Amino acid sequence: MKGKGFFVSDFNWLWLCYPLLGCLAGFMAGLLGVGGGLISVPFITLILTASGMAHPDLHKIALATSTTTILFTSFASMRSHVAHNNVHWTAVKGILPGILLGTLMGTYLVHLIPTLPLKFVFVAFTFYTAYSMTYGKPPRATRTLPNRLALFGVGNIIGSISTLISAGGGFITVPYMIACNTSTRMAIGTSATLGFPIALSGVLWYLISFYHTTGLPAHTIAYIYWPAVIGVVMTSALFAPIGARAAQVWPVAKIKKIFAGVLFLLGLQMLYTIVRGTP
Repeated sequence: MKGKGFFVSDFNWLWLCYPLLGCLAGFMAGLLGVGGGLISVPFITLILTASGMAHPDLHKIALATSTTTILFTSFASMRSHVAHNNVHWTAVKGILPGILLGTLMGTYLVHLIPTLPLKFVFVAFTFYTAYSMTYGKPPRATRTLPNRLALFGVGNIIGSISTLISAGGGFITVPYMIACNTSTRMAIGTSATLGFPIALSGVLWYLISFYHTTGLPAHTIAYIYWPAVIGVVMTSALFAPIGARAAQVWPVAKIKKIFAGVLFLLGLQMLYTIVRGTP
């Protein structure tokens, strides 16, 4: 039966690329507090295509698979940041419910409002934020994180925008917290902690909504391609704590420059999808 076969008989040598991807995605997730979808989705799509997978929903398979890998990677990253005491729990309690609600709102709004203008705004945001993190002035000393109700609203915006433009919320959460005079390490650890329940809700949504979907490629359940999940997670779960450790000991200025570089790449990728007209 498709989607539930045994892996060994269909082994493809290109599957060995998945552990290599996991090393990079895991390290960056721990270092920057982001899920790693920016890295994993394009590479998973590339590997699936090179493996000969031809399916009209290939991009959706890559997204679902990436979300599932992020579930395990973010858990490993979260544990490490918690151990380093780099999590702002008040921010987590305020932002998380808003993000979860915002994600649900985004899945509804995506069919009602045009997303192209939002993507252009997000591209401008990534370029501006990348510049500000590298060359901008520090935020005013009086600026701090708002109360929990306001944080709920912030989370709502982050969740909605992330869903509408298919971008990870960590790329908004970390710059926002830094702009509110939260330390860079605390912002990264908080974003990593938020990533786990968000990924969990995403995986559950795929499983509940699409478990009985037929016509998917072999070893694919609910659009989740399990050979890729296993291959990525076997290394990403090991490298996420290494990235979290690097975030603890590397100079903050260096981490900010790396984050700014990744933001710039995210902006370029979003711009490319706009020009190509891809999801």
